[in-house]
Amino acid sequence: MVGPIRPQFVLFGSSIVQFSFSNGGWGAILADIYSRKSICLLAQTLCLSLFVSLKDEADILVRGYAGWNSRNGLQALEQVFPKDASIQPSLVIVYFGGNDSMLPDPLGLSLHVPLPEYVENMRKIATHLKSLSQKTRLIFLTAPPVNEEQMRKAFSGIMRENSRTNKQLQMYSDACVELCREMDIKAVDLFTSMQKRSDWSTVCFTDGIHFSSEGSKIVVEEILKVLEEADWERLQWNSLPTEFEEFAPYTASRV
Repeated sequence: MVGPIRPQFVLFGSSIVQFSFSNGGWGAILADIYSRKSICLLAQTLCLSLFVSLKDEADILVRGYAGWNSRNGLQALEQVFPKDASIQPSLVIVYFGGNDSMLPDPLGLSLHVPLPEYVENMRKIATHLKSLSQKTRLIFLTAPPVNEEQMRKAFSGIMRENSRTNKQLQMYSDACVELCREMDIKAVDLFTSMQKRSDWSTVCFTDGIHFSSEGSKIVVEEILKVLEEADWERLQWNSLPTEFEEFAPYTASRV
């Protein structure tokens, strides 16, 4: 533990989370936004249209596990988020769904989780996270679309053909959104928001599944929209306190 203690934002999920600091990833962008800065950033790079002064701090913690589905996430939940921890996260951003949506394998080797079980797993994950503290807020990310052709080329010989389809992904995405409505959880509908960009299928992915820097910018934009619209004042990047004064209190003679 190092100080001063900052609010903790935890990213929890599968490879979409694990790789969120690669290729200009959405986790890295969030960490940059919430790191200590004293510059004006043209937020146009995140599809926003204003200048912002970033002087705010939060620690972005990654708990991402490639190949996991909601069943794995639920099994490890109490180890990743123990109820007796001295410090509980201020925000948890959860992503499961892409692997769950994969079609069943005849040999039982698929990461597939049936849709009803997926919904119940996500419900249990949400219930546990809500119980951590009164200050803990949740955002669920839905399964995004994929570029099926790019995915087939990238994972030829590794993944069965047509094992992950946009038809299946939409079903799991819609189910996640509906669960969030039911449980009063903020949701980012990546399946819909990503396809609002006309060239999404060619620019948003590195391999048809995982995000490029352009795809990650969309993720961050949608997360920031949720934080602003939810009016979680202490979680917005422009409302957190600055730890120290702008410059270290040294005179030229003391340096």
